[in-house]
Amino acid sequence: MIVSTALDRRIGAVARRSSGFRRLAAALAGVLLLALVMVVAAANPGMAQSVRPPAGAVENVAPPSDPANSPVGGRPGAVAPEVVNPTAGKGAIFDTEMWQRVRKGEAGKVTIPDPMAGQLVQSEGEAWRNLRNGKVSTWGAWVLLGVAGAIALYYLVRGRMPISGGRTGRVIPRFSLTERIVHWFAAGLWLILAFTGLVILFGRYVLLPVVGPTVFSMIASASLQAHNLMGPIFVVSILLLFVTFIRGNFFQVADFWWLLKGGGFFGGHASSHRYNFGEKTWYWWSVVLGLVLSASGFAMLFPEFLGSRNYLQLANLAHAIAALGFIAFGLGHIYLATIGMDGALEGMTRGTVDENWAKEHHDLWYEAHKREATTNRSVAEAKAALGQV
Repeated sequence: MIVSTALDRRIGAVARRSSGFRRLAAALAGVLLLALVMVVAAANPGMAQSVRPPAGAVENVAPPSDPANSPVGGRPGAVAPEVVNPTAGKGAIFDTEMWQRVRKGEAGKVTIPDPMAGQLVQSEGEAWRNLRNGKVSTWGAWVLLGVAGAIALYYLVRGRMPISGGRTGRVIPRFSLTERIVHWFAAGLWLILAFTGLVILFGRYVLLPVVGPTVFSMIASASLQAHNLMGPIFVVSILLLFVTFIRGNFFQVADFWWLLKGGGFFGGHASSHRYNFGEKTWYWWSVVLGLVLSASGFAMLFPEFLGSRNYLQLANLAHAIAALGFIAFGLGHIYLATIGMDGALEGMTRGTVDENWAKEHHDLWYEAHKREATTNRSVAEAKAALGQV
């Protein structure tokens, strides 16, 4: 759809230069397209099913001029039909081979500053559209619904995970003010882009039947504008996220044992440092997919730098797949940080965590910071804000 819109806009800009040229181009294009359809249909009936000639189209053939000509198809006296160009004498050229090359995607030369405008037909666009609106959308929806269903089922069975041993009233500094600002900056942009992206991808199937075309058009238009506006800013947040949280996010031996024990979610204790295996995976998942989304997003915003619609379509597919994977993983992160685990959100709001929470979920980190535990929450929060974590 992006490609079609851009192409229509550029063709329209050229056509507006002269109303007389528009009329001549429209008549010539209609005649040539009709002739192309007849030639292709005659050569390959299977292809004729996807190219429909206008209603009432007729084939102009010249009558046999010489019965003594060589037989055609075993019929004595028959001659091969000759296609007559209806615009003959008006400077038009009927070139079947040229239009066959155009149908296969061969580009011509244009005078406007857009090399992609020279390609009139791109058959790969249909394959891209079917893939994006077919498998990507369908499987993406099932993945998101599956993750949401698994989270809901786990919550119904396990409930909110309490702090083992209860709260002690003693807190430990965990996240600095800089870390919290960067986190919420990226999280806010992530939520906006996730919502607007889902509207763009699934809105036509989910929202349109519910709210109607008028309301949906406003929602979709606002979502597209917000997505394009916030996208470049999200690139900055990803880079800040990478630099700010890289300390402590490299994998260690303890992460292997944490993974074998399932993170302790199904019983038992799993030791970890400042970040456990799940948090480290989420960090690197966010950085890698964030960069993929950034690169593919800029490619779609500035397609002229790609030089090919094939690359633009690949960028669109990569963007959609990366976004769906990002959102799916993000649902689990949001669940654990809010209703799934008692005490987890405090680290990113107050900057401190309860001593028992630290001992239960990050015991190796706790051993190195247990001397900082204090009942004076204000002092602990001040130390956290200053980066003494």
